[in-house]
Amino acid sequence: MRPFIYETMYIMRPDLNEEQTEQAITKYKELLQEQGAYDLEIQHRGKRRLAYEIDNHREGIYIQMNYQGPPSQIAVLERAMRLSEEVIRYLTIKQEVPKTPASDTQGEPVAEPVAEPAATVAEGVAE
Repeated sequence: MRPFIYETMYIMRPDLNEEQTEQAITKYKELLQEQGAYDLEIQHRGKRRLAYEIDNHREGIYIQMNYQGPPSQIAVLERAMRLSEEVIRYLTIKQEVPKTPASDTQGEPVAEPVAEPAATVAEGVAE
């Protein structure tokens, strides 16, 4: 089974201070690593206005995590976020790891057909 690339975007309460935000980010990062995630990248997108009010909040702190690993890690991560009071929304998207062109061709490269030059076609019509 090939690994998958995951992207989890979550929104935290806007009333959290910087230290609480960093603690939450670290908690979810370590949780993923314990579950076998690798190539973990975290982007702190900052406080932004929400499109609509969620739990009486008009703003939220956006965090994006990109990582690879087994599918079983998602249930553990999302359960922790659902039970947390600091996370107000989360979404995980799965993508397959892109195939490399070398793995598509099983040994021999495929030759592309060569088109007839346009000059020979034009010469035959002109005569």
